[in-house]
Amino acid sequence: MAKRFDNQVVWITGGGSGIGRALALAFASEGATVAVSGRRDDRLQEVVQQLEARGAKGLAVRCDVTDEASVAEAVRKVVRTLGGLDVAVANAGFAVAGRIEKLSAADWRRQLDVNVIGVAMTARYAIPHLRERKGRLVLVGSISSMMSTPGVGAYSASKYAVRAIGQALAVELHGSGVTCTTIHPGYIESEIAQVDNQGRFDASREDRRPKNLMWSADRAARTMVDAVAARKREHTFTGHGKVGAFAGRHMPSLIYFGLTRGKKQKK
Repeated sequence: MAKRFDNQVVWITGGGSGIGRALALAFASEGATVAVSGRRDDRLQEVVQQLEARGAKGLAVRCDVTDEASVAEAVRKVVRTLGGLDVAVANAGFAVAGRIEKLSAADWRRQLDVNVIGVAMTARYAIPHLRERKGRLVLVGSISSMMSTPGVGAYSASKYAVRAIGQALAVELHGSGVTCTTIHPGYIESEIAQVDNQGRFDASREDRRPKNLMWSADRAARTMVDAVAARKREHTFTGHGKVGAFAGRHMPSLIYFGLTRGKKQKK
């Protein structure tokens, strides 16, 4: 039986860990050749080894999505080495934490450079190659793009922007054969909580997200691949993610009430 991504080339930014790694393995199980990009060469090579151990072909391509030239060169290397590009996944991202009044301009620039400009540049340089194969562009957003919570305002702002980019691209690409799928996960097992506001990974940092609501990265990846295969424009998942997204879009006053009830204003 043919697999959904047989003989297709998939490129994933932020592919060295978490959702990116899980996506690489999930696409490979559907027949794809997978290129993974990121800043940590050792992590990328580990993913390639896992792909090859499963009989799939993988490629590690170092890329810093905050550097436009790096993104452009990464796409060129993927296409040159693997012969083309069918699916591009803009997954690289991290979260700046802290109350708005405490964050510096440098904090904001790091957040937006990675999560917004990085996504836009990934799309910019991937689209010409996706057009050649009527491929798929995938943006990884968050339910935070539909409801913002205290302490992660910068991250939420970046994901609101990703959602806007996805909505614009879905229209701009209409009729080209290329589709744009923006995916909004709820809580997923990843290293996002172990990365500080400077983008540095620290395995000792505590992940304070609610574990009872957490999906495994593998489970999330399977759901995401399904959405990409169906060429959905937007896909929100996990049960709590769907509830939060609906409330954020349609009942913002309820969200405000729930977040402020019984709390005194901090000074």
